[in-house]
Amino acid sequence: MPGVPTGWKLCAANHQLRCGVIALPNGRSRAIFRPFFRELMPIPSIIDASRTERIEFSNDEIARYSRHLIMPEVTLEGQKKLKAAGVLCIGAGGLGSPLLLYLAAAGIGRIGIVDSDAVDFSNLQRQIIHGTKDVGRKKTNSARERIRDINPNTQVDLYDVLFTSENARQIAEPYDIIIDGTDNFQTRYLSNDLCVFTKKPNVYGSIFRFDGQASVFAPHLGGPCYRCMFPEPPPPGMVPTCAEGGVLGVLPGIIGVIQAIEAVKLICGIGETLIGRLVHFEALGLKFREFKLRKDPKCPVCGPNPTITDLIDYDQFCGIPQQRKREEEDANVPHVTVEELKARLDRGDKFRFIDVREPFEWDICRLEKSELIPMAKLPARMSEFDSAEDVILICKNGARSAHAVKMFHEAGFTRVWNVAGGLIDWSDRIDPKLPKY
Repeated sequence: MPGVPTGWKLCAANHQLRCGVIALPNGRSRAIFRPFFRELMPIPSIIDASRTERIEFSNDEIARYSRHLIMPEVTLEGQKKLKAAGVLCIGAGGLGSPLLLYLAAAGIGRIGIVDSDAVDFSNLQRQIIHGTKDVGRKKTNSARERIRDINPNTQVDLYDVLFTSENARQIAEPYDIIIDGTDNFQTRYLSNDLCVFTKKPNVYGSIFRFDGQASVFAPHLGGPCYRCMFPEPPPPGMVPTCAEGGVLGVLPGIIGVIQAIEAVKLICGIGETLIGRLVHFEALGLKFREFKLRKDPKCPVCGPNPTITDLIDYDQFCGIPQQRKREEEDANVPHVTVEELKARLDRGDKFRFIDVREPFEWDICRLEKSELIPMAKLPARMSEFDSAEDVILICKNGARSAHAVKMFHEAGFTRVWNVAGGLIDWSDRIDPKLPKY
């Protein structure tokens, strides 16, 4: 077989790759992995056959999709379904980037993109649909340009807005599948409830640091919904975002591609989807684990006796107003601006200048004369401070250091201030050479 290294043989039966064997010196052979092909019960396509009757392809499209057309599971009929289908992607970031690229390349006829953000340098480590030249541009515009380069036959609709309960139904109406590529709980619950009410599959994915997971929530197709797995959101701030905890840049590629695969399978009506299953991927150990998901008979949205029958205020449901109130309280703690801090440093004023970030953040950037005491260690080191001395605390953006000021006040210290805006403001307004992360 061309391209197969010497000493290797590939066994095939019924034109399906079965297993690999390696030739041994004694003339015998040994299997090196188990057969992975198995017959799967076909699933019905979510695209009605009547929608493909007038679908035609140019010669260029035939050539473009030829590797699909020669697959007996896809064929010309499956490709027509892909062209007839519409997919809405919420988010053009880490997950949205790979899935948008592959869905466009696969021949999805209509793609909608919802995102109100602009491209930032910090996005480029994982959001591969955008490039360096796109920094500062709207993500929707950048994504559309890249998609048109990949496949000019795909119609791309842009929604440069936040996805909310007020506009969600109108935005989602033309599409067959909703893909959630976001990292906030408000949108996850909104997209889930919307899909339950409109009977559209919700292709879910999430990532954090080295871990990711994916599933398909579709109660109208016999599976559970997102609320069956997570009836209530966690308290605000308990689960850090990727911006707070980081994410391995290549991880969204794995999960986003899984989401794209699930969308293609649902449209073509092939394979076994992730309905009723959740796949968890752990990158450091390169391990996949699968969990069975069952419908919750008490689910407030997809259960037999639902208590939620229309879209709600998801900010309120996820505790965002309470979180904003806490942030406002943090903003009201005694503070200095970065300009006031610079003036104190330039004058040589006497005060203890404490950076409450983590050591790995300290290694990225720091201000001269600051002293590192990670916030988790502050309670044990309060005895090192004199209540008569001035103390100024700083962190990345002023949030953690504001909380640390409260800790000092609760311990009886009164001469403690927070640097409002933290190192981000220092970089923006004092020294642009200080790296931002």
